[in-house]
Amino acid sequence: MLHNVPPPRSAIQTAVSDTSAGSGSYGHLLLEQTVPDFDDATVAALRPYFESAHADAREVFHRAARISLHPEPIARGANATYPNCLPPKAIRGLFGEVMAGLISEAYPLVGGKSWKVPIFLFRFHGPVERYIFDLVQDPARVKEVHGRPGNDFIGLEIAPDGSVTGFIAGEDKWRTGLTPSTMTAIMKGDGTGKGAARVYHDNGVWNEINTGLAVPQGLQQICDLLTIKDRDGHAATILSLDKALLGGPAPPRTDLVLIAGNRAKTRAKGIPYLPTGAPPPDYKVKRPLQVVELVLADGEKLIDRLYKSLWT
Repeated sequence: MLHNVPPPRSAIQTAVSDTSAGSGSYGHLLLEQTVPDFDDATVAALRPYFESAHADAREVFHRAARISLHPEPIARGANATYPNCLPPKAIRGLFGEVMAGLISEAYPLVGGKSWKVPIFLFRFHGPVERYIFDLVQDPARVKEVHGRPGNDFIGLEIAPDGSVTGFIAGEDKWRTGLTPSTMTAIMKGDGTGKGAARVYHDNGVWNEINTGLAVPQGLQQICDLLTIKDRDGHAATILSLDKALLGGPAPPRTDLVLIAGNRAKTRAKGIPYLPTGAPPPDYKVKRPLQVVELVLADGEKLIDRLYKSLWT
């Protein structure tokens, strides 16, 4: 099935404040948790969106592992349901990818476009498929799972006639403790030396964004899935993507960077760690750029509660 659940805007707005900044083709959005803890109602409001985001991959992975979509507690494969069975680090990554889609659909971003995520691309995460298969065969085989290659997230701007008039693609990162030095390492990558003399190896998020293709593989993957799941209903969108993928005029790309994590003890409310007025010199390409900082109080608790609740 395609992703068809709207973002729970009202539930988010009751627990998270938003501050927008930027100019021209650059946008910055600071989202900060305003409640001591996310209550059961907020988690319940988020659940349908997250289940919809993972439904396609769940169907694929469960079929490949030969287990039911909803196995009974004592049934074969009950220990290996997706995404609940994944290690915590992998689930943190999934949370960021879904939030990238949710934020793109729920908030006004740079360029004022209306973004739609027709389907999330989690089914293309081969290591997860293998992990679930192995876990069904051997319940003791618990291990870490490598992240999915390619763009973490892709959304489309779809015109009333069904054609694709733009797309947003980006990277998301989760860190338990967000400090200025952690943010720098995320964005710039590994480095050698200390202080002002530190030399970065340019293998962080900025490099991933700068080297992103004008027509990334994620568009092919979305095109394939729309063809499989709803060829007639999305015929114009499929045709539009086909033309771009075959070398025709490509819909303009907007870049998205989402950095999520827990507030550092020394971080005051309303303080961003990334530039708000204009993109930094590290951003080399001439495309619209949206940066989002999601600052939580105890993000792991929210993520664990939310993912444990999916399909239960």
